Amino acid sequence: MKIEIFGIGCPNCMKMEANTKKALEETGLEAEIIKVDSLEEIVARGVMGTPAIAIDGEMKSSGKVLNVKQVKALLV
Repeated sequence: MKIEIFGIGCPNCMKMEANTKKALEETGLEAEIIKVDSLEEIVARGVMGTPAIAIDGEMKSSGKVLNVKQVKALLV
């Protein structure tokens, strides 16, 4: 599984990354987490609000910080 976190390093983006790591830890799943912090890449992928998360290339959420429970729901 490949998880991409989109954001330019703001506190909300860092929280989304932390919540994603925690969700993976709690579910026992393994995934490659890629932080996409290039504004050009974020715009090219059509992200209109950060933080955003994509799983295996499919955008799942943008513009809000998901809590651990919400991330876990996306993973299973």
